[in-house]
Amino acid sequence: MRYLGLDLGSKTLGVAVSDLTGTIATSKTVIHHNEEYDMLVQELKRWIDEYQITAIVLGYPKQLNNSVGEKALLSEAFKQKLEKVYGLPVYLEDERLTTKVATQVLLKHDVTRKKRKQVVDSMAAAVILQSFLDRKEN
Repeated sequence: MRYLGLDLGSKTLGVAVSDLTGTIATSKTVIHHNEEYDMLVQELKRWIDEYQITAIVLGYPKQLNNSVGEKALLSEAFKQKLEKVYGLPVYLEDERLTTKVATQVLLKHDVTRKKRKQVVDSMAAAVILQSFLDRKEN
Protein backbone atom coordinates (compact mmCIF):
# COMPACT_ATOMS: atom_id res chain seq x y z
CA MET A 1 0.00 0.00 0.00
CA ARG A 2 1.43 3.38 -0.97
CA TYR A 3 0.26 6.57 0.74
CA LEU A 4 0.28 10.21 -0.29
CA GLY A 5 0.81 12.62 2.62
CA LEU A 6 -0.48 16.19 2.38
CA ASP A 7 -0.01 19.32 4.47
CA LEU A 8 -2.60 21.85 3.30
CA GLY A 9 -1.63 25.42 4.08
CA SER A 10 -3.24 28.71 3.16
CA LYS A 11 -0.83 29.24 0.23
CA THR A 12 0.98 25.93 -0.23
CA LEU A 13 0.42 22.18 -0.17
CA GLY A 14 3.27 20.03 1.10
CA VAL A 15 3.48 16.61 -0.54
CA ALA A 16 5.09 13.41 0.75
CA VAL A 17 4.93 9.80 -0.42
CA SER A 18 5.43 6.51 1.41
CA ASP A 19 7.52 3.64 0.16
CA LEU A 20 5.76 0.60 -1.33
CA THR A 21 5.54 -1.12 2.04
CA GLY A 22 3.80 1.86 3.66
CA THR A 23 6.59 2.15 6.23
CA ILE A 24 8.72 5.21 5.41
CA ALA A 25 7.55 8.68 4.37
CA THR A 26 9.64 10.89 2.08
CA SER A 27 9.01 14.57 1.40
CA LYS A 28 8.58 15.34 -2.29
CA THR A 29 7.51 18.87 -3.15
CA VAL A 30 5.52 21.98 -2.32
CA ILE A 31 2.68 23.04 -4.60
CA HIS A 32 1.76 26.72 -4.52
CA HIS A 33 -1.90 27.59 -4.81
CA ASN A 34 -4.02 30.69 -4.37
CA GLU A 35 -6.85 28.89 -2.63
CA GLU A 36 -7.67 27.30 -6.00
CA TYR A 37 -8.58 23.94 -4.53
CA ASP A 38 -10.04 22.47 -7.71
CA MET A 39 -6.74 23.13 -9.48
CA LEU A 40 -4.92 21.62 -6.53
CA VAL A 41 -7.00 18.44 -6.66
CA GLN A 42 -6.20 18.09 -10.37
CA GLU A 43 -2.49 18.73 -9.74
CA LEU A 44 -2.44 15.76 -7.34
CA LYS A 45 -3.52 13.38 -10.12
CA ARG A 46 0.07 13.29 -11.39
CA TRP A 47 1.32 12.12 -7.96
CA ILE A 48 -1.50 9.62 -7.50
CA ASP A 49 -0.89 8.09 -10.93
CA GLU A 50 2.92 8.17 -10.87
CA TYR A 51 3.22 6.54 -7.44
CA GLN A 52 0.09 4.35 -7.72
CA ILE A 53 -1.31 5.81 -4.51
CA THR A 54 -3.90 3.69 -2.71
CA ALA A 55 -4.74 6.07 0.17
CA ILE A 56 -4.20 9.69 1.17
CA VAL A 57 -3.25 11.09 4.58
CA LEU A 58 -4.22 14.72 5.03
CA GLY A 59 -3.01 16.88 7.89
CA TYR A 60 -5.82 17.89 10.24
CA PRO A 61 -4.95 21.18 11.95
CA LYS A 62 -6.83 20.90 15.22
CA GLN A 63 -6.23 23.65 17.72
CA LEU A 64 -4.00 22.99 20.72
CA ASN A 65 -7.08 22.68 22.96
CA ASN A 66 -8.30 19.88 20.62
CA SER A 67 -11.13 21.97 19.15
CA VAL A 68 -11.88 22.19 15.44
CA GLY A 69 -11.33 25.61 13.90
CA GLU A 70 -11.67 27.18 10.48
CA LYS A 71 -8.53 25.53 9.05
CA ALA A 72 -9.65 22.09 10.20
CA LEU A 73 -13.03 22.65 8.51
CA LEU A 74 -11.16 23.55 5.31
CA SER A 75 -9.23 20.27 5.57
CA GLU A 76 -12.49 18.36 6.04
CA ALA A 77 -13.90 19.95 2.86
CA PHE A 78 -10.67 19.19 0.95
CA LYS A 79 -10.85 15.58 2.19
CA GLN A 80 -14.38 15.21 0.82
CA LYS A 81 -13.31 16.71 -2.52
CA LEU A 82 -10.36 14.29 -2.81
CA GLU A 83 -12.55 11.29 -1.94
CA LYS A 84 -15.17 12.32 -4.49
CA VAL A 85 -12.68 12.90 -7.33
CA TYR A 86 -10.32 9.97 -6.75
CA GLY A 87 -12.41 7.40 -4.89
CA LEU A 88 -9.51 6.76 -2.52
CA PRO A 89 -9.72 6.67 1.27
CA VAL A 90 -8.51 9.92 2.82
CA TYR A 91 -7.43 9.80 6.46
CA LEU A 92 -7.20 12.92 8.61
CA GLU A 93 -4.06 12.97 10.77
CA ASP A 94 -3.59 15.39 13.65
CA GLU A 95 -0.92 17.81 12.50
CA ARG A 96 -0.46 19.94 15.59
CA LEU A 97 3.16 21.10 15.87
CA THR A 98 4.30 19.27 12.70
CA THR A 99 5.68 22.44 11.12
CA LYS A 100 7.65 23.07 14.30
CA VAL A 101 9.04 19.51 14.23
CA ALA A 102 9.90 19.83 10.53
CA THR A 103 11.67 23.14 11.15
CA GLN A 104 13.67 21.61 14.01
CA VAL A 105 14.80 18.74 11.79
CA LEU A 106 15.89 21.17 9.09
CA LEU A 107 17.73 23.33 11.64
CA LYS A 108 19.49 20.27 13.00
CA HIS A 109 20.79 19.57 9.51
CA ASP A 110 21.99 23.19 9.03
CA VAL A 111 19.53 23.96 6.23
CA THR A 112 19.65 27.67 5.43
CA ARG A 113 16.68 29.89 6.25
CA LYS A 114 15.92 30.45 2.55
CA LYS A 115 15.97 26.73 1.80
CA ARG A 116 13.94 25.92 4.96
CA LYS A 117 11.19 28.24 3.78
CA GLN A 118 11.06 26.38 0.46
CA VAL A 119 10.89 22.86 1.89
CA VAL A 120 9.30 23.08 5.35
CA ASP A 121 5.79 22.29 4.06
CA SER A 122 6.88 19.14 2.24
CA MET A 123 8.85 18.12 5.33
CA ALA A 124 5.72 18.73 7.46
CA ALA A 125 3.77 16.50 5.04
CA ALA A 126 6.39 13.78 5.61
CA VAL A 127 6.06 14.19 9.40
CA ILE A 128 2.26 13.91 9.13
CA LEU A 129 2.50 10.84 6.93
CA GLN A 130 5.19 9.18 9.07
CA SER A 131 3.10 9.76 12.19
CA PHE A 132 0.16 8.00 10.51
CA LEU A 133 2.35 5.12 9.30
CA ASP A 134 3.93 4.63 12.74
CA ARG A 135 0.54 4.62 14.45
CA LYS A 136 -0.84 2.21 11.86
CA GLU A 137 2.02 -0.23 12.54
CA ASN A 138 1.17 -0.30 16.25
